[in-house]
Amino acid sequence: MFACGAETPKHAGTTGVWHHVAKLLPQAEVTEAERERGLRLLIVEAAFSGGAAALTTGVILTAFALHLGASNLMVGVLASAPFLSQLLQLPAIGMVERWRQRKQIAVTTSLIGRAMLAVMAMLAFFHGTGPLLLFLAAQLLLCGLGAIGACAWNSWMRDLAPEERLGKVFAQRTIWLTAISLVLGLVAALALDWTAPGSTARNLVFAGMFAAGCITGLISARVVAAMPEPLMPPAAGALRLTELLSQPLRDHNFKRLLVFVASWQFAINFATPFFTVFIVRQLHFNVSFVMVLSVVSQIANIAALRMWGRLSDRFANKSVLAVCAPTYILAIVGMIGASQLGDRNLVKIWLMLLHAVMGASIAGVTLTSTNIALKLSPRGSATAYVATNAMVTAVAAGLAPILGGLLADFFAARQFELVARWSGPSGVWALPLVVTQWDFYFLVAGIIGLYAIHRLSMVEEHGEIERREMVEQVLNETRRTIRNISSVAGLRAATDLPGTLLRDARLRLRLRRAQQARARRHTY
Repeated sequence: MFACGAETPKHAGTTGVWHHVAKLLPQAEVTEAERERGLRLLIVEAAFSGGAAALTTGVILTAFALHLGASNLMVGVLASAPFLSQLLQLPAIGMVERWRQRKQIAVTTSLIGRAMLAVMAMLAFFHGTGPLLLFLAAQLLLCGLGAIGACAWNSWMRDLAPEERLGKVFAQRTIWLTAISLVLGLVAALALDWTAPGSTARNLVFAGMFAAGCITGLISARVVAAMPEPLMPPAAGALRLTELLSQPLRDHNFKRLLVFVASWQFAINFATPFFTVFIVRQLHFNVSFVMVLSVVSQIANIAALRMWGRLSDRFANKSVLAVCAPTYILAIVGMIGASQLGDRNLVKIWLMLLHAVMGASIAGVTLTSTNIALKLSPRGSATAYVATNAMVTAVAAGLAPILGGLLADFFAARQFELVARWSGPSGVWALPLVVTQWDFYFLVAGIIGLYAIHRLSMVEEHGEIERREMVEQVLNETRRTIRNISSVAGLRAATDLPGTLLRDARLRLRLRRAQQARARRHTY
């Protein structure tokens, strides 16, 4: 394969190996043509890495674990693995700084990690404690290596993509990732819908998904290896992680933000990882329906992201968070309603509505929580602040599902019942509310979420407007859109944020600032 001229096979093989190793080394100079080719490959790579993720993570991973007979604790640990593994980015920073060969780190970790998907594929035909523990070990190794590779990848991409094109390049990449995820999500839903739970056909479907994920993941690594890596600049000195992460903890306002982030991440990850378990085991729906709900949530997320982005640019991030966060928490608590309704068609409609609301609201939370962390970071120290925010997120989001898995048996043995009863001449009308098993998770998440929203109110951010004003503007525009929904113009308006909403709110904010300035002049 690597033969060249009259070389012996041994010599040819050695030459070929060195050739491939050399391709992984950084380049002292990257030409414009090489850079453009690398950016094109970056978009192509998104199709393969997105395919690997779509077929082996999220709902499919949880469904596969349940298929293998995973306990609630096992589901919680699997859900926590992607978050807790992010803590490995701290030592990975030191590794990248010492080795200074980011492509080698990214490609090597990707090859080894995604090879674990082949191991998971083979486990589809086995059941019992042993295969489950091997499945968990493979997932932990995959996530851990992925976190280390991501550290090198992020630094590499920052040097490869020109600063003025970062937004455009990664927007195109995000579109590919989202499109692949939606298409493969629907394909997975159909495949699972055509097979019976516990059947040999279901074994083949899961094995096929993870095998395909392994193949697309390895192709992704091959594409990454073909991208150029600029040589890292000389090291500025020893990097002290303790000193780096301690600086944000001395900032009182940023510490308030960290308390919000920790309580928020704990609240949502205490409940959301168990949505699949709740829908499959307690509500007795098929896994294919869970996949449909996931697609509904992603579509709503994409549709709302542009609106929240514009609002966060025009107003304060905290103002958007003050709307999105309570909406998401209410939707989680609203999951209790699914176990109260008797008509299964109504339950389906209710779950689809809630997932649409959660998808739209979490888009705003994800966008603005990152933005506010950057905004509160002093110039020149953003890396330390963002890293600390990421570590707090990883710990809180990682511990929540583990605790949730440990408490599953506790809540399964308990029940809370509340009955609203109305008595009159025509008879008695009663509305019972029975909270059992996974319903407790949604209730607890709601309580912790309320505390998180309280902590958010203590964070100071300049330029914020009252939540009531923003809600009024959004509701007014929503009502206007609904009235025009039957027309083509109305349908178009439903996909965009009209300028009147922004102009009205902006004028109101300017008026308030002018009144405050006038009041200060009169005081002096």
